[in-house]
Amino acid sequence: MKKLLSILIAALMMVGIMSVASAEVAIDVFQLKVEIDPMLQEFVKLYSEETEGVTVTAETLGGGADYGGAIKAKLAADQMPVIYMIEGAGGYDLWKDYIADMSTCAWVADTDLAYYSPEGKPVGFPIAMEGFGLGYNADILAAAEIDPATLTTFSAVKAAFEKLDGMKADLGLDSVVSCGTSSSGGLWWVTSQHVFNAYYAGYLDYNDSSVHDNCLAGVVDTERLTAFATYLGLLYQYSDPEILINGNYDAQVAAFAAGKAAFITQGNWIDPNMAQLGAEFPMGYISHCYLEEPTQGLFMAAPSWFVVNSQATPEQQAAAFAFLDYMATTEAGANYMVNEAGMVPAFKSVTQLPSGQFSKALVEASARGGNYNWYFGQNPDGFNQYTLGPIFELYGVDNDLDAFVADVTAAFASIVE
Repeated sequence: MKKLLSILIAALMMVGIMSVASAEVAIDVFQLKVEIDPMLQEFVKLYSEETEGVTVTAETLGGGADYGGAIKAKLAADQMPVIYMIEGAGGYDLWKDYIADMSTCAWVADTDLAYYSPEGKPVGFPIAMEGFGLGYNADILAAAEIDPATLTTFSAVKAAFEKLDGMKADLGLDSVVSCGTSSSGGLWWVTSQHVFNAYYAGYLDYNDSSVHDNCLAGVVDTERLTAFATYLGLLYQYSDPEILINGNYDAQVAAFAAGKAAFITQGNWIDPNMAQLGAEFPMGYISHCYLEEPTQGLFMAAPSWFVVNSQATPEQQAAAFAFLDYMATTEAGANYMVNEAGMVPAFKSVTQLPSGQFSKALVEASARGGNYNWYFGQNPDGFNQYTLGPIFELYGVDNDLDAFVADVTAAFASIVE
């Protein structure tokens, strides 16, 4: 009997050991950049195949959908992801109780773009360096005898728009600009975040946040905002109304890729879309010029950061840290970021350069200097989408500049009420 009992105990112990040895750590990535979803899916598949004991899956919610609301729903359903994204101070403040310190990760020493907590802890893994301005089709501008290097002031841009508008039939254009502001179409972020960032940061030193700081204190520079609104009205005036008010991301990007618009209000993240749509014409960026002070500066920063859920199990957190280190510090990770996803990497050790033309334009602008920071991610959670978004959309419908300025001013005043 004692011998049989010993055999049974040994067998049970062996089963336990085998169970531990075969246990899988599962981590999920929840992200909002829809344009890199196919590439990320392949990368997490590769990592899972090469990393024994770890399975990584990815889910994407993008295209202007309510990403923050989706995370809240996941938390309520006890499905909080292990790795997810924040876009700045607003996201950090909302999720700080679910954000782990990544001081021990190897990637931290390899970038200047990590997101740091108020206590100085690195908590956010920069997705990439991204940037935007007003993208242009160089062939169309050349056909109209317009040199993009001269488009450095509001009056120069305005004159170019007017000339192109008078040549639309000859140039095969549906509109001068491909711009979208539709909330229902998921393009609210194009104008209320990215284009509006020109008001926050344009014509200032890279780390000068004074205009945005004043906004968060409820104080708006009416003269500066009016100049910006005049420029925004110009973009709206020379856009395809159907795309502007009713279009979605695919429609906006496709119009530019097909040569139906000379300019586009998008960033270098559309490089993969340009390749997929077969757009091979030369393209580049001018700045969002709403003053007469000459500028070539583009708007460049880390667009968002991966954070790790501090409430996940220790095993999941460790696996998440290892996954992000792999992405940042290995050849496979560099290949994913640069060659597959077409991103400008945020890590110094990655020497590969992107093939996309808009990304190359960012690299050139970075070397030239005189660029501008991003501040829209520091607005309160939901403010850009639900407060500013409808204001920017309404302006596209009614063209009422004074009402737009008044509504934006009231919106920022409401933050401190």
